[in-house]
Amino acid sequence: MAGKKKAREKAAPLLEAAHEWVSFEDPEEDRTWLVDVTFLESRWECIFGRGCEGVLTGPAAELVQGCCSYGAHFTGEEDIARVEEAALTLTAAQWQFRAKGRRNGVVKRAGGESVTRLVADACVFLNRPGFAGGPGCALHRAALERGIEPLELKPDVCWQLPLRRSDETGPDGHVTTTLGEWQRRHWGEGGREFHWWCTEAPEAFGGGRPVYLSLRAELTAMTSPAVYEMIASYMEERALRPVRLPHPALRAQ
Repeated sequence: MAGKKKAREKAAPLLEAAHEWVSFEDPEEDRTWLVDVTFLESRWECIFGRGCEGVLTGPAAELVQGCCSYGAHFTGEEDIARVEEAALTLTAAQWQFRAKGRRNGVVKRAGGESVTRLVADACVFLNRPGFAGGPGCALHRAALERGIEPLELKPDVCWQLPLRRSDETGPDGHVTTTLGEWQRRHWGEGGREFHWWCTEAPEAFGGGRPVYLSLRAELTAMTSPAVYEMIASYMEERALRPVRLPHPALRAQ
């Protein structure tokens, strides 16, 4: 009996963090999709400016920086070009640091990495408290004012978070793509220093719609229209089941 109790105690942390997954074969490519249905079913939503404590080494909700404190790392030249072109279209009413961004550029290349420049200890695109247009990403604001999706203007990492896609190619050329939640470990060793990460906090799971609906545009851009429809159909059927696994952030309460 003691041995069984010990085994259960060791398994408890794994159960608390467990996610449910489902796989699909891509109808158009030699690819298998592995999808985190626990996160896509959750009611996660960004709470920037509504209690988000940021990603510094201590709570800093009053700074209203969200995950913009360190700037955005670009995924490649296409990502850089899109953001630089978008920056040229922003007005002074949309972008607090427009003058500095235009004078010094929005991209800093150092050590083989390209990131958005920092101004006053945060991303150059982050409008701060006290700005007439309010705090928040200038690119995000411009997109909403134009009636387009923010992903059309923002750096890839910014519009994708907290979603994460990773591809693994087997020896036969078949690709397995994992689509799920960006977790602390995905940042590498630097992730341990973050004071708070939004997918770990119950406060971020009070949205009105499941992620697969609220982030439809992002999910479609990270997969394809056909794959998104497969995911959505599965999630709709799954919603009829009486018992499902809640997100770990809610199980930890």
